[in-house]
Amino acid sequence: MEQDQLIEKVKKIPPAYQQEVEDFIDFILEKKVPKSYKPKRKLGLLKGKLKMGSDFDEPLEDFKDYM
Repeated sequence: MEQDQLIEKVKKIPPAYQQEVEDFIDFILEKKVPKSYKPKRKLGLLKGKLKMGSDFDEPLEDFKDYM
């Protein structure tokens, strides 16, 4: 199918459905077109920067009625 034919068909679709067609095209492009190289994440990047509270495992007051 020629691109011009495809464009003409899309133009005939009611505006309410054109967004759905655009979303589908984006989905296909994301799925089938190779993505540019993304470097792998570096493990341990946030090590030592996050702290968990000492009462992390304690039951929450909001749920005491359910326990």
